[in-house]
Formats: sequence, C-alpha cells, structure tokens
Amino acid sequence: MAENVDRYLAELEHPLRAQVVALRAAILAVDPRITKDVKWNAPSFGRAGEHRVTFRLHPGRRIQVILHRGAAVRADAATFVFDDPTGLIEWRGDRGIIALSTASEADRHTQVVADLAQRWITATT
Repeated sequence: MAENVDRYLAELEHPLRAQVVALRAAILAVDPRITKDVKWNAPSFGRAGEHRVTFRLHPGRRIQVILHRGAAVRADAATFVFDDPTGLIEWRGDRGIIALSTASEADRHTQVVADLAQRWITATT
C-alpha cells in the first residue's frame, strides 16, 4: 500500500506536485492510525481498511480533497452532519470537496485541510 503511494508520487506529473506531497505528509502526521493507499488513481487515506479522504488531481491544475463515506450514498446522508468551521468544504450530497486551485492556496491551507481530514476520518470510520 505505502509502496503504491510512493511509486504514484514518484511518477506524478502535476503543477502542484510539491503541494500534493506536503498535504499528504500533513494528513499522515495528524494521526498515526491513518492509512494510505491509491484509490481513484490518487492518494487516499482512511482507517481500518476504509478509505475516507481521497485526492482528485486530474484533470486540471488543482488539488481536490474528497471527503467521502465509501462508494455508495449511505441511508443517513440526509441527516449526517459534519461541522466545518473553516468554510472550505463544498458539499455535494454526502461528499465534501475541498478545492485548492493555486500553490499559495494549498500552502496556506495545508494544516487546516489535514485537521479536517483527520476529523472526517474519525467521524466516519
């Protein structure tokens, strides 16, 4: 699993590659229980075998961080609540999307996004 991500990042051609690497490191640093793998052709994070936070890097020149609760919409999607005091998350159904469009925006929000990812993983696993 870790080898998959390391290989993926070594081969990644993306204008925000440095920010992808920094964001990945920040997410892994907030909680040693967070696991890493590649899902949807991008770095993904979770716990106990459940992917919950996955980057979306293509197409485009941005980083999207997708907060999800699995592949299918859950029955409690209408009542599930996750507090986002940052205002960074855009909700689409039961998924949250954090869009970082520039290197400076990604750099500025790295730790905040890592903290949100950790809270999301804890709340949904």
